[in-house]
Amino acid sequence: MSTPSYSWLPDRHLGVAATLAHADQLIGQVSDVLFPYQTQSGGIIKLAEVPDLHVSRTVVTAVAPLPRKVPLLVADALVALRNALEHVLFAEVEYLDGGLDERASRLVEMPAARTYEDFHNWLKGRAKNGPASLRIGSPLVQRIEALQPFQRIRDPHDHPLAVLVSHTNHAKHRTPLITAVRLAGMYREDQMPQSARDIPRGPDTPVQPGDVIAETPIGTRTPATLFPTVGINRPGTDRWPVLMAELEQLANWVRTQAVPRLITGGDPPTPPLPVGYDIISGNDDERAALAGGPMTSAATRHQQRLGAAAVRLDMVETIGRMEGAPALETIAAWLASLPDEELLERMSHLKVTHNYDPDVVLHNFEVLEHMRDDALQFGRPKS
Repeated sequence: MSTPSYSWLPDRHLGVAATLAHADQLIGQVSDVLFPYQTQSGGIIKLAEVPDLHVSRTVVTAVAPLPRKVPLLVADALVALRNALEHVLFAEVEYLDGGLDERASRLVEMPAARTYEDFHNWLKGRAKNGPASLRIGSPLVQRIEALQPFQRIRDPHDHPLAVLVSHTNHAKHRTPLITAVRLAGMYREDQMPQSARDIPRGPDTPVQPGDVIAETPIGTRTPATLFPTVGINRPGTDRWPVLMAELEQLANWVRTQAVPRLITGGDPPTPPLPVGYDIISGNDDERAALAGGPMTSAATRHQQRLGAAAVRLDMVETIGRMEGAPALETIAAWLASLPDEELLERMSHLKVTHNYDPDVVLHNFEVLEHMRDDALQFGRPKS
């Protein structure tokens, strides 16, 4: 397999790859703060059963406070993503028009027009003193126009550029972005869904003490599994999308769609830019460093970390109940030694069944036997 050269990325735009890498590192720092918060002992939502006549209500009694660092890092990451667009645009205008005077420089900015009229007004504001490359009908203006929110006829406010600009404008002019715990989903353990897609979704609002999340007849005890997550408020709305999913969506759009389209004017070339590369060290060959960069984003790695943490917690007892299994401490140490990707890959071989299916049961037992044997091997003294 040949090493990508990213020939579509001119040298004048190499800096945007570093900006994108910086944004991914900031999202990684968000993950580093969120992970211990989301996996803390006892969970982040405290519950109590409150009887009331013929029913018992499951009531939220407390929500662990979010670290203040989270919204500050989120704002930094979103600003870096917006900077990536602004830097590409300015570099392209300078390349096309040569040196810019101070007045023209102030008019170089990436609009986020939700209507064509707004975009036309933006163009008119550059007709007299703006750079020639930002005049009506220019190739660069056509590229900018193709990325505008009004191109999404339905719900232009949900266009990634509109969402990104609303977040960054809020972060610049008001208090730090608002984040809160919300309940992404919940199911009763006697009604286990067949897949993650079937998990009933929770309300798109923050969880607060006093919220009733379930109601059962008095004397009935039905265990439930909760999926709390951290959401971010989209400014000016009542919507609270999952924080890391919002960051992933915006970062992916900027990296794989907006930046390459703004540079080339065509469909995004393949392969896309990596999510990052080494920007700590000085690189004699920037393109070679870029070509070796990872393609798995910080947001994706965060989901893998959470999934692996849940697996490690559950699988200690599962493997420990098997005949001939080593001590629980040995199993826990072996599971901890596995990289997240390897552990999740092993778990992907297990199959879910809600009815007794001999083939599935036998298959799963064989997978678990291999895991038990590997844990045993791990616990043996090294010669």
